[in-house]
Amino acid sequence: MRIGVVSDTHNNLPNVRKIVALFNEAGVDRVVHTGDITQPKVLHAFSELNAPMVGVFGNNDHDPEGLATIASSLGFDFVHPPLELNWHSRKILVVHDPRDFEGVLDSSFHLALHGHTHLHTHYESDDGVVFNPGESAGMMAGYNRIGVVDLETLQAEVLYF
Repeated sequence: MRIGVVSDTHNNLPNVRKIVALFNEAGVDRVVHTGDITQPKVLHAFSELNAPMVGVFGNNDHDPEGLATIASSLGFDFVHPPLELNWHSRKILVVHDPRDFEGVLDSSFHLALHGHTHLHTHYESDDGVVFNPGESAGMMAGYNRIGVVDLETLQAEVLYF
């Protein structure tokens, strides 16, 4: 199973359309958004995904209840972090701010996903993989990125656009 990972879209609709096309082209099975959607129009743009999407709210998601209602109407599931997932025999932890891992992230998780920093993070330990694809809402072409993680191997790939 391959999952798409995106963070901090911050209402950049042209970039969200590119992100949707990249995930659809990559044939991901599911997509995880690690927060900072900010407005419903972003969720509507993600409705063109060929895969289901789940995610957490970030610090710039000022109306999480409203976003949750719209997300649900589109078949997405968004919650306040942390979000724990069990996919493909892998235990996954999703937060927005990596500081939210404290007290929650332990060796039982195979994969930990976060956003917030707008910086690419990818490190592996004996306990699992921590991954943030980085900036996706920037205005400079070629510096924006999303991620694809293979849950079989826990290999993470960054796609630039």
